[in-house]
Amino acid sequence: MALPTLMASFDSFLPLLAAGGIGAPSLPELGWFTNSIFVAILVTLGILLFTRLATKRMELVPGPKQNFVELVIEFLYGQVEGIVGKHVAPKAFPLLATIFIFVLVSNWFGLIPGVGTMGFGPTKSALVLDTSVVDDHGHAAYVPLLRPATADLNMTLALAVVFMAVWLYLSIRELGLWGTIVHIFGPKGGLQGVLKYALMPIFLFVGLIEVLSIAFRPMSLSLRLFGNIFAGETLLHTMGELGAKLGLGPVAAFLTSVAFPLPFYFMEILVGALQATVFSLLCAVYIKLSTTHEEGDHH
Repeated sequence: MALPTLMASFDSFLPLLAAGGIGAPSLPELGWFTNSIFVAILVTLGILLFTRLATKRMELVPGPKQNFVELVIEFLYGQVEGIVGKHVAPKAFPLLATIFIFVLVSNWFGLIPGVGTMGFGPTKSALVLDTSVVDDHGHAAYVPLLRPATADLNMTLALAVVFMAVWLYLSIRELGLWGTIVHIFGPKGGLQGVLKYALMPIFLFVGLIEVLSIAFRPMSLSLRLFGNIFAGETLLHTMGELGAKLGLGPVAAFLTSVAFPLPFYFMEILVGALQATVFSLLCAVYIKLSTTHEEGDHH
């Protein structure tokens, strides 16, 4: 292979990781079906398939896959039970475990080399690996085939909204509608007598602040997860193309596109696990706070 051809082949593979921008573009001729939805479906099917293969034939002496699934479920259930309590845990566990596993796998899926860099070119049929291709207006002229699901604000917001809907259901189921209202606006600390009514305006004001806080929870949950994953995606992409930006040759730029992001790559593995933990942990705490009184009644 001639040297110019070899250099061109290296140049066409820069970088290995890419930042896809805040918006999730639709795949060609598929309308609303975006690349992040496609990845979310792949992640969901992968989790379901692995779980099905691991638990299809349950054995007394579990194999590696069954043992791994049981270990994960038992560990997660213990954590959920420790936060929300034994009474609420069976009701809250399916949602919290699903959120944690889905977010974790989605975060790590986005770290696979090629996610964000393979896509459809201007002709809608050319598969390209070069994210530097731009159109006449300076915008990216390709649509990535794969985009990390949690790097799309629509996906993280949908997760948060679904959680809040289930959170409201669990709260009303545990406390009742009137009990939930009293829990938010009522006097705290078991106050009785004249002091209870004297402090009622303060508790009503605090309740309004709590309602405002609850209304902002979906946005805070979704932005925290989206911001961290999107930032990590951008960091890896920036480090990957740093060699090319410094004016190194195609071969050196390709080597640096692998070497420079490597330390940050392992950091992002930890960040992916941490963000999945934070998201699900906050969800568990919100459930605990809204069902505390009911939990106390069962002791």
